[in-house]
Amino acid sequence: MAYSAGITPYYIAIGDFNNDTLLDIVVTNVDNNTVSVLLGYGNGSFANRVAYSTGTYPNRVVVADFNNDTCLDIVVTNNYDSTISVLLGYGNGVFAMQKTYLTGDRPTGLAVGDFNNDARLDIVVSNGGHNTIGIFLGYSNGSFTSQKTYQTGAYPYALAVSDFNNDARPDIVVTNFNDHTVSILLRYDRGAMKNEITFTPSTGANLRSVAVSDFNNDSLLDIVVANYGSNNLGVSLGYGNGTFENEMILSTGLESHPYSIAINDFNKDGQVDIAVVNRGTKSLSTFLGKGNGTFESQAIYSTSFNFPPLAVGLGDFNSDGHSEIVVAYDDTDNLDVFVIYDIGDFSHRTTYSTDPWPTFVAFGDFNNDTRLDIVLTTRFYNNVIIYLGYGNGSFANRMTYLVGNDPYSVAVGDFNNDARSDIVVSNYLDNTVSVLLGYGNGSFATQKTFSAGYYPYCVAIGDFNNDSRLDIVVANLGSDFISLLLGYGNGSFASQTNYSTDSRSFSVAVGDFNNDTRLDIVVANFDSNSISLLLGYGNGSFARQVEYSTGTAPICVAVGDVNNDSRLDIVVTNRDDNSVSVLLGYGDGSFANQTTYSTGNTPLRVAIGDLNNDTRPDIVTNNHRDNTASVLRGYGNGFFANQMTYSIGTTPSDIALGDLNNDGRLDIVSPNYSGGSVSVLLGYVKQTFVKQTTLITGNGSRPISFATGHFNSDNQLDIAVVNSGANTMAIFLGYGNESFANQTVFSTGSTPVSIAVGDFNNDTILDIVVANYDNDTVGIFLGYDESKLNSTNFSVEYEEENNRYRFNHFIETYRYELITSSVKKK
Repeated sequence: MAYSAGITPYYIAIGDFNNDTLLDIVVTNVDNNTVSVLLGYGNGSFANRVAYSTGTYPNRVVVADFNNDTCLDIVVTNNYDSTISVLLGYGNGVFAMQKTYLTGDRPTGLAVGDFNNDARLDIVVSNGGHNTIGIFLGYSNGSFTSQKTYQTGAYPYALAVSDFNNDARPDIVVTNFNDHTVSILLRYDRGAMKNEITFTPSTGANLRSVAVSDFNNDSLLDIVVANYGSNNLGVSLGYGNGTFENEMILSTGLESHPYSIAINDFNKDGQVDIAVVNRGTKSLSTFLGKGNGTFESQAIYSTSFNFPPLAVGLGDFNSDGHSEIVVAYDDTDNLDVFVIYDIGDFSHRTTYSTDPWPTFVAFGDFNNDTRLDIVLTTRFYNNVIIYLGYGNGSFANRMTYLVGNDPYSVAVGDFNNDARSDIVVSNYLDNTVSVLLGYGNGSFATQKTFSAGYYPYCVAIGDFNNDSRLDIVVANLGSDFISLLLGYGNGSFASQTNYSTDSRSFSVAVGDFNNDTRLDIVVANFDSNSISLLLGYGNGSFARQVEYSTGTAPICVAVGDVNNDSRLDIVVTNRDDNSVSVLLGYGDGSFANQTTYSTGNTPLRVAIGDLNNDTRPDIVTNNHRDNTASVLRGYGNGFFANQMTYSIGTTPSDIALGDLNNDGRLDIVSPNYSGGSVSVLLGYVKQTFVKQTTLITGNGSRPISFATGHFNSDNQLDIAVVNSGANTMAIFLGYGNESFANQTVFSTGSTPVSIAVGDFNNDTILDIVVANYDNDTVGIFLGYDESKLNSTNFSVEYEEENNRYRFNHFIETYRYELITSSVKKK
């Protein structure tokens, strides 16, 4: 529904003007010098507007009760005739004629507060043309004194009210646009303000944005400003007496031009952090607070658009208690949502000496102390090495056991049903597998060997005939078949049964791919660039292979549910492509075509696990030629982020995941083939922002203002955007996992510039109001059949001056109405 709102509506304020408990609207009309009042009927519809005269070019509007009669009144700044207009409300939706008060030249910022502690609201205005602020003290009848002016810097623009010296009296902070300073004015008696205290940022700061918070936990307010011209943020810690320490500089980088600031505790450590968007480098930066007034070095996140970001907003879109970041851009049709993630940190490495040429690694509890131990194969001396774990990420001195000639792969299981972990190893040059039965105290019996195929390379275990006894499957590199050895449950095995695969089978893994409770087998075929799937019948026999294409030279295969659909998927390392292939399973034994992701140089092995404890499986590979591990963070839907790499040692030959220090986080272990060692990388928490979602609003849409709220009944935060270029409003319904449904589009009037949220028809459902710049209307969108929860409003404001945009975002302590600023275009 659209309602006439007068010519050129700019700012919207919301309040109950006729005391019927129903929300009403007031809009400033800059081109016909009025405010329009639209009374709500409580069903989402509004009466025709009633216009009240103001001064010339009314821009900012605030609603409050100035005469303590429980009826809301209106105050407006009139930019061109340098006045404010006060319209007292009668409580029935009607307002008295304006009473005007002279301000200084070009009043811009407007706020209210009780500056003389008489329980009557006063008004403060920034006078841009006179370099002052003006305070109008209120009388009990709703009239005001003439302004008392206080000097500021050059062209004061944005202002905010807060208590900077802990005297329970409101003080004022002002940003001065032309001389790049911040002014603090302290209230000291009966509404009078002390002479300004001026803070000068670095030379050429071109100050753009200011925010107030307590950055050092001393219960005293501090200030942070964005210094556009000097490419940094300035943090000034408050002494609690209205004075501040010298500015501490936080660099945002060469030619970054920081623009808009938001503050919150992004990593939930109880300390206030800072987020800023940088127009020059087209990036988002965060500075994590240490709680003592200092900050970590900036973390920089690419916004991935070739357009400068203009504004930053906050919202918890996945109900995890963390605030996500929303970024709006100049001249684009998108909003970006950045979500904070624990991506895991594996930068701390410990190495343990091995024999030469360590090859494969596996975990098991070999001494029944509930702590993970390590077993790895070494080719030079034909043995396996055991490292017993202490449960804190460190390990005892190694123990060695002889196996066959040229051992490669190793797996752990209980082959004789004695509740003790045993070991099986493939002996590449002997064409056998060795089984070492464990005594449960960390020691093992002498090996028993069993024949396999030609050049057995990789082993896996499972119960393939459902007799509750573990069996062994071997990928034979030189035989083009796999060997199955069925277990008798006493540590011995039947002779091998062979099943054809394709050329040079390097790796084998086990899983139930068709959900029939029978184990199946998947094999990586190196020469044919494929994997072979063999579905099990549950009696130890298998169907003929079905092949799926992979990348070049698939050398390792792993199994897991990477998209959380309770169906097993397959991940393959492609050695010569430097990639991994992900094949999503349909749950019936068939798979989708591969999706590939880049890794480091020559990935040999792959493992699947949740490395950052977000319940979403991740992928890790060892990259043999660049001595790194690649971690690909999973989104939980079968897709993965770009790799993050960690140094792990010289020519890593395998990789395995396990919790080695009992902290509930997976750790990484990798043998270093040329280094004669094994690396242990313990996993730690590392939180960072990741661009999770880009919301596309359409070609030429130019989203300019947005709000968040619960617009449907799923208790997930949603986003509403007005698109000034398309004359539409778009709703993106949130799924609660940082992703959103495609937009639902609603037509608005011409050039919508501002949006606000409220319940206009008292049905406990959120509704939306939009200001339409070019056809002089406000549009009301009523919600229906949904539940109401709290909303958060965010807006973008700008002035166009020689085709350059200026944004000013600030905090107001005294807010008596739900208000969303519109775009101001001069």
